[in-house]
Order: sequence, then C-alpha cells, then structure tokens
Amino acid sequence: MTFEVKPAAELIRFVVGPDDVLVPDTDAKAEGRGVWVSLGEKFVTEAVKKKAFAKSLKTNVTVPDDLPALTRLRLEQRFVSSLSMAKKAGQLLTGMAKVKAALETGEALALLTATDAAEDGKKKMLATLKASTKSAEEQGLGPQDVPHFELLDSVQLGLALGIENVIHAAPTQGAAGKAAVKRADRLARYIAN
Repeated sequence: MTFEVKPAAELIRFVVGPDDVLVPDTDAKAEGRGVWVSLGEKFVTEAVKKKAFAKSLKTNVTVPDDLPALTRLRLEQRFVSSLSMAKKAGQLLTGMAKVKAALETGEALALLTATDAAEDGKKKMLATLKASTKSAEEQGLGPQDVPHFELLDSVQLGLALGIENVIHAAPTQGAAGKAAVKRADRLARYIAN
C-alpha cells in the first residue's frame, strides 16, 4: 500500500465482515470500514504479505490465505453475472458470424474470445476488429476503442450464457452491455497486474 491517490477504477476495495474476516468488495458498495488496494493480483498478494490490511484498518482482521484467488473469483463472478444480464437485455451477441457483423458495423462494444479458441478463428476475428477500427478512423469517426478480452474458456462462457461452448461474443450498446465491458476490463486489469 503506497497511499497513492488513484481513480476508483484502478483500485479494489476490501471490507471487514461481521466475523472480522477481510473480504473483497468488488463493486465498492458494502457498508463498513474498508481499505483500497491497487487493482492487481500482485498488489493484493503484496498487501497480504506485508500485513497491510490490519495496519491500514488499525484493527485485528483475519485475512484469508487465498485472498488474491478469492478476489479474482469474485471479479469473475461479477463479470459472468454481467454477461448474463447483457444477454437477457438483448445486448450481447454470440457466434462468429453475428459477432463479426457487429464488429464491422461498429455495434460491438468489445470482442470476447474464449481462452481455448482455435488460433485461426481468433486471428480472423482480430483482423476484423483491426479492419473495422481502421475503417471508422478513415471515415472520420475518430478512434474506436473496442477492446479484446480473453478471460474465460468456452465452457465458462457457455455456462454464463446458457449456450454450449461459446467461442466469440460481443456486448452491444446499452447499459447492460456497457456494464459487461466495464467488468471485463476490471477482471483483465486484475489478472494483468
């Protein structure tokens, strides 16, 4: 913990539960006293090793040994939940043809690819993403920031969406689609750092 000031999007909050056990508050909405750590597995691991939570909270607190893994799991659960909500709201497309079309038209807010996707299919989708970004810029639409995420395997994506073996998906315009992209970004940042 550096006591460095950062935007909330770059941080993750932890709170002390009623049983004095520290838990991740991935949406930063839980009541009670909390402590913020930079968003990243290595930062959480470092804070656990340095016993920074008890120092910062100025109280004895039980910190689970697997707090970094538990935090990742909670972030994954929130991401999966947001994908399910986006699907129910009609703001998530699946299947190579539909996702490719959404990338080409600019409808897609992000490209989600299963971690176990075949390399050739992944290359084709990334080429479509690159081409659509370049086309939008050439048309004077400004830079198109359509991120690509590889966070879950095809079985996990399928379970989240109630469809067997999802390889490609794309959240689309709307509050639920934007929430899915936001949660994907938080999970990706946590894994990367």
